[in-house]
Amino acid sequence: MRGYYLRYVQVLLRFFPLAIAFLRDRRRFLLFGPSRQVSTAVHRDRAQQLTETMLDLGPAFIKVGQVLSTRPDIVPPTYVEEFATLQDEVPEEAGGDPMTVVEAELEDTIDLETLEPVAGGSLAFVYTAEYESERIALKVRRPGIVAVIERDLRVIRGFVPLLLLLADKRQRYSIENLAGDFEDIILEELDFARESSIMAEIDDNFADDDRIIVPDTYPDLCSERVVAMEYVEGRKITNERALAAVGIEPTEMATLIARTYLKMGLIDGVFHADPHPGNLSVTDDGRLVIYDYGMSQRLTADEQADITALYRTLVRRDVDGLLNTLIALEVLDPAVDRVQVRRVLELVIENLEGRSEVTWRQIITELFARLHEFPFRIPPNVMLLMRVGTVGEGVCRTLDPDFDFLGVTRSFLVDHGFIQSELETLLSDVRGDLRESLPVLARTPARFDTVFGQLERGELVVRTEPVESPTGGDPAVGYAVLAGALFVAASVLLFHEGSLEIVAGIGGLLSLGQYLRKRRHQ
Repeated sequence: MRGYYLRYVQVLLRFFPLAIAFLRDRRRFLLFGPSRQVSTAVHRDRAQQLTETMLDLGPAFIKVGQVLSTRPDIVPPTYVEEFATLQDEVPEEAGGDPMTVVEAELEDTIDLETLEPVAGGSLAFVYTAEYESERIALKVRRPGIVAVIERDLRVIRGFVPLLLLLADKRQRYSIENLAGDFEDIILEELDFARESSIMAEIDDNFADDDRIIVPDTYPDLCSERVVAMEYVEGRKITNERALAAVGIEPTEMATLIARTYLKMGLIDGVFHADPHPGNLSVTDDGRLVIYDYGMSQRLTADEQADITALYRTLVRRDVDGLLNTLIALEVLDPAVDRVQVRRVLELVIENLEGRSEVTWRQIITELFARLHEFPFRIPPNVMLLMRVGTVGEGVCRTLDPDFDFLGVTRSFLVDHGFIQSELETLLSDVRGDLRESLPVLARTPARFDTVFGQLERGELVVRTEPVESPTGGDPAVGYAVLAGALFVAASVLLFHEGSLEIVAGIGGLLSLGQYLRKRRHQ
C-alpha cells in the first residue's frame, strides 16, 4: 500500500505543472478571472511535455497516451498527433531483465548463447534465437510488468475523479467509459497466450494469399510470457530507397496494406490493431510482413456487420444509415434526439463533400467534433478499428501522399458485394423509379376512359386549328409517340417473367432512331 501512495504522489507531481497551466486557461487566476487564449504552438509544446512525461512514467502511461491518440472526442487534434509518436519511442531500460523470463521458460529448449536482442517495446522485448536449426523470434514479456501495470492502473483510477472535476460535461461521459475500457485493453495485451492464438488465426485467414506473411508460431514454445514465432526479415515499410531497390511500387504497397486490413476487419472478424511502421515490413520479393499481435481483437458477428455498415454508410454519404449504425455500435444512445443528430451528421457530410480529398482521420475528427453536443462513447473494438484506420492510413500516405483511402475502401466494398458499383446503383435507382411509376401507369387507362366519356357527353371540348404543312403531316412525331409507347411497355414488362421487355426496348430504340433521323433531315 505504501508503494501505491508513493507512486500516486510521484505521478501527481509530474503532471501538476501542466494541470495548473490547463486550469489557468479557463480562469486566469485559477478560481476567478477571464479565460485566456492559447496558441497552437503552446499546445504543441504542452503535448510534447505530456508525451515525455508518459514515457518517463512507464508502460501503463505509454498505453494511456497510445489510447488517447485515437480519442479526438477527449483530446484536441494537436495532442492526438503528438501522442501518436509514442508508438516507437519506448525506453529500453523500462522493466527488469527479460533474460530471467527466457531462462525460466526456455532454458531446456533453446541454446541461450544464440540469443540476440532485436527490439524493445513498452511491455516486451524481442530476441532471435536458434531452435532446431532454424532462426526464430521470441517476444518476451518484461519481468514484473504485470505487478507494475496493476499498480499504475490503480493510480490512474485514483486520478479519474479529479479529471472528471476538471472536465466539461461532454468529456466526463467519454472519460468514464474510457477508464474501464482501457484496463481491458492493456490487460488483454499482457496475455501472450491470447496473442499467439490470435496470431495463428490471422495466419490461417491469409493462408491462400502469398502476398501477406504472418509469422508462423511455435505452440510448444509459447506461454503466457513468451510468443515464439518464425523469424522473418524485411525492409522497413517507409524506407523509400529500400523499396525502390527491390522494385516495389509505393502506391501498390499502400493499396495492399489498406485492403489487407479491410479484409481482417470486414471479412475475417479478427484483426491486427497496431499497423504503425515499426510493425510492418517488406521482403525482398515484395511481400508484406506484419509483426506484433498484442494489440489485436476479435469481433462478434453483430460487431462485424455493424462495422461493415459504418464503412458502407461513410463511403456512400448515407446520413440515415450512419445514424442507425452509430446507435447499433452503441456509440450513441438509442434515446438520443435523432432529428438533432441527423442535422449534425448532415453538416459533417456537407463539410467533407466540399474538400478535394478526404482522409479517414479527417472523417473521424470531423464526426466526433460535431457530436460533442451529445453524450457518446467509443466501445473498445470501435476504438481499435479507428486506430487501424488512422495509423494505417498514415503509413499508406507516407508511401503515397495522394493515397485515396476512401477510394480503396469503396473498391473493396464493391469487390466483396457490400455495396453496388456506380452502374449497378444507377440501374437500381432506375428500377426504383419505374416501380414508383407503375401505379400511375396502371391508372392511365381509367383516366382515358374518363376523358372519352366526357367527350361523348359533350362535357369536354377540344379546339383544333389547322396547321399548314407542305408534307401533310410530320412522320417524326409518329416515331416519337411510338418510341415513347414502346419504352413504357418495356418498363411494365420489366417486372414480369420472360424477355418481351427486351423486344419492346429494342423497338423503342429503333423508333427513337427514326425520330432523330427525320428531325435531322427537316
